[in-house]
Amino acid sequence: MPGYLTVTLVRDEVAYQGPVGGILYGLRAASHEVCFITSCDAPFLNLRLVDYMLSLIENHDVVVPFWEERLQPLQAVYRRSVAPLLQDQLERGELRPVFLYKKVRTYEVPAADIRRFDPEGLSFRNMNSPEDYQAALALWQQHHHEISCVVELFGVARLKAKTARIPLTLTPGATICDALSALVEAAPALLNTVIASDRHSLTAGFSCNLNGTQFLPNDIQTELHSGDSLLILSSDAGG
Repeated sequence: MPGYLTVTLVRDEVAYQGPVGGILYGLRAASHEVCFITSCDAPFLNLRLVDYMLSLIENHDVVVPFWEERLQPLQAVYRRSVAPLLQDQLERGELRPVFLYKKVRTYEVPAADIRRFDPEGLSFRNMNSPEDYQAALALWQQHHHEISCVVELFGVARLKAKTARIPLTLTPGATICDALSALVEAAPALLNTVIASDRHSLTAGFSCNLNGTQFLPNDIQTELHSGDSLLILSSDAGG
């Protein structure tokens, strides 16, 4: 049904083992090697930040944000291969996920990188009371008119950004020029190589395609809508 997700509900095999138990049993049930783990009371997940963390996992076992002077193990990316180590932790009564991090290849995402995607750190806001819920609801209503789109990068653009896909959140009425400006914030390496110094146009040799149907001129004033997809690639790219 539209608006619903197909999920597998997994219960802790042993109760009251804290987040380590939840992470372990979730990883065991997962069908993919790499998993993003979050808590059930985090209403402001930021897909741009999640995508960025997923892009960093290639040479690591865990990618975990460092925000407000502490690690955030319930907004992190884990490989399924760490599950046996988490099982060992439970058997020793080590119920904090951070005990895992020194045993595996862990990358701590610094706050400066997090702010590129989530300036206010809303990803790490959770709800523990009715008052928290009301505050989160008011904040959601404040932001729900934003436009969500995706930029897909090919060739040199992908190599520079070190990722193939960057989600963007823009204000209503935003144009593709505005999207390019936001793209620079998410991937600074694109500035002066793929995106011109004005931050609103592409450099010579690159083109932008909207939704896979039309190539656009370099002075791009086309208005965007939620769900749009931009493709940035070399002008002479084939296919």
